[in-house]
Amino acid sequence: MEGSILSINLKKILNPKINLIDIRTVTSYKLEHIPYAKNIGKNELMFNTSKYLKKGLTYYIYCQKGIQSRSLVNYLRNEGYDTISLVGGYENYKKLK
Repeated sequence: MEGSILSINLKKILNPKINLIDIRTVTSYKLEHIPYAKNIGKNELMFNTSKYLKKGLTYYIYCQKGIQSRSLVNYLRNEGYDTISLVGGYENYKKLK
């Protein structure tokens, strides 16, 4: 599926320079998150996109189950941003550990 990545493939490319965004609540993020992820709320990212994203860079975005991130990624891709959603979200990623 265009604009998406599986957890196993994301884990292979994780590094300090990756543009990884967790759109879950601050509370969920503080409890646990994928290494190197930054927490930016979905609405904040949607309505202030240019404050956080630059065109020409790739951003990986995830939520809890992959539903909200998929819809946000579709919106951002239509706006010209290179964004990729994590299939199954954080819940799916956690199963890899």
